[in-house]
Amino acid sequence: MVRADPRTGVAALFVAPGAAGTRSITGVFADEASGTLWACSNDLSALGGPSGGNTPGAALVGFDLRNGAAKLVVPLPEQHSFCNDIAVDADGAVYVTDSANPTVLRLPAGASRFEVFATDPQFAPPRPNSAGLDGIAFGDEGALYVTTYAAGGLFRVAVEKGRAGRVTKLQGRALGLPDGLRALGRNTFLLVEGAGTVDRVEVDGDGFQAAPIRAGFRTPTSVTPVGAVVWVSEGQMQLFFDPALKGQSPSLPFRIYAVSLDQGQPQ
Repeated sequence: MVRADPRTGVAALFVAPGAAGTRSITGVFADEASGTLWACSNDLSALGGPSGGNTPGAALVGFDLRNGAAKLVVPLPEQHSFCNDIAVDADGAVYVTDSANPTVLRLPAGASRFEVFATDPQFAPPRPNSAGLDGIAFGDEGALYVTTYAAGGLFRVAVEKGRAGRVTKLQGRALGLPDGLRALGRNTFLLVEGAGTVDRVEVDGDGFQAAPIRAGFRTPTSVTPVGAVVWVSEGQMQLFFDPALKGQSPSLPFRIYAVSLDQGQPQ
């Protein structure tokens, strides 16, 4: 993993490849409150991609935000799992989406083992070797929101006294491979669609409206707001999973784009 200076755009190695037994890193979350960089480590063959590394299974790994030292490794409970994205609640509990299973997992603050927070048949991958749950973020009202990648869904999970309540599929336009999700506040989110856009999503009751901020990305995978700038990573993940594209080389170098939240213009 690398860390980039937003003022200069210069990136430097922060966590060495393979540190703490990590393999392919598919999601990261900087938890400033606990000083932890959370990362999802996976064997891509769990979703039909290439295998790699020496440590089996999926895991959530915590690194020190100051120096990149490993702090914690927590395996996902299912043998066939795919740790995808991460959110943290006000009490410091960590939540991850399992793209290979219809479950959102929860790691209570200070714990070393996951518990199942929410499960629903609607979260399941629609076909073998495809991705189910993906993006995850808390709304300003305390509910948890998740996306389903291959099925193109956006869901709200009610949170009642720390437990998962009703799961609601939100109604809106068709989403093309919805991936990373981050809250902006006031029932508003940022969402990247693997089909190529970063969107502003406004939730109203049991429905939503998604308006593209900028299009033209090559399989974007994650989004993070910093002030008035939206940072979008271009993962090109379809080269791993789309049989029609296997054997093609990625467009190098891989890029992270800074986009104005107000005008949708690259910087």
